[in-house]
Amino acid sequence: MTFEVRDNIDIAWCPGCGNFPIRKALIQALEEMNLEQKDVVLVSGIGQAAKMPQYLNSNFFNGLHGRAMAVGFGVKSTNPDLKVIVEGGDGDMYGEGGNHFLHNIRRNIDVAHLVHNNMVYGLTKGQASPTSQLGFETPLQVDGVILKPLNPIALALSAGATFVARAFSSDMEKTKEIIKKAINHKGYALVDIFQPCVSFNKINTNKWYKDNSYYLDDNYDNTSLSNAYEKALEKDKFPLGVIYKSDEGNSYTDRHNVYQKENTPVHKRKKDIKSVNKLINS
Repeated sequence: MTFEVRDNIDIAWCPGCGNFPIRKALIQALEEMNLEQKDVVLVSGIGQAAKMPQYLNSNFFNGLHGRAMAVGFGVKSTNPDLKVIVEGGDGDMYGEGGNHFLHNIRRNIDVAHLVHNNMVYGLTKGQASPTSQLGFETPLQVDGVILKPLNPIALALSAGATFVARAFSSDMEKTKEIIKKAINHKGYALVDIFQPCVSFNKINTNKWYKDNSYYLDDNYDNTSLSNAYEKALEKDKFPLGVIYKSDEGNSYTDRHNVYQKENTPVHKRKKDIKSVNKLINS
């Protein structure tokens, strides 16, 4: 079985969009991990990046704008055996979904969070997103963005994320390997993925990302939180790779009795489900 969609499908992304190589990297990661389709669920909200689950041969749930993490939390809570991947754009995840971003980091919910970061709203025709750079001109911000961009790496670290990484869509091989590490991580795992928006962001192009990023070398200690903060705050160039990884904190799966009761996940507890239905219908 494969996660690649073999039938002819209409992929509604612009030619040259960074979503294409991310899709390929994700498919390769899932297949190299020998995961079965029944064991993987992709969850997304609204946006160009959030269309990703529709273009894979997998279980998925498309939710509301900014609410994908809430759905992903619910899926993982009721069936902890599933590999849950929450995917969307920088506006969807850091803007509308900013509150869920923060509080599911605090929970250390066991999901891989893939954020396609093109520094613009692509679906709604090019407004500034939380990560848009200062001075970036859009049809709405006609005089240029006046707010400093959100730093998702530093924000995730400060909220207690146990896995924080950044990838670049055009380097599919390294992006694939980072995604595999995120999926295997026990706890919340953020992968902020730089990608070009060829239609609405003519500044942060493929070349711009190449010129303004670099890979962490083998000597970098990604288990050091102080090292991670230092890298997160760098301004000249953005680091790529696994910036921080900790196995010290228990995930939500390990701590909450929703998993512990009778050693049976919620979706298999017929007695509990009947009780909930009775309460709802009363």
